[in-house]
Amino acid sequence: MPYVIRDSDGQIIAVHAIQSEQAQERLPADDPGLREFIAETGDSANLQSVLIASDLEMVRVLEDLIAVLIDKRIIMLTDLPQAAQHKLARRYELRSRLNDLGGIVAEHEEIMLP
Repeated sequence: MPYVIRDSDGQIIAVHAIQSEQAQERLPADDPGLREFIAETGDSANLQSVLIASDLEMVRVLEDLIAVLIDKRIIMLTDLPQAAQHKLARRYELRSRLNDLGGIVAEHEEIMLP
């Protein structure tokens, strides 16, 4: 999700792919105000930031989809190319390690596996 900077009137004036000191407010990529800002500015840098944030969200969607397909035995992990198996295994390992940290990473719950 992109982070935005607002002016004193509450209007979005900038969009960033990552949180910064100025960009603290996180919005979903499909937020109407964000979409309006991008449509009005036509700024390709802002469009790229939103697209990057959306890509990060889609990675999680794809991970969840693969996990569901494997859990329902529609596909097997071994059906995937070797490179994909290694990438998924690495991400699962990283998520597991974060999960093992318990409350330390509670504020990042949205990145945990179900």
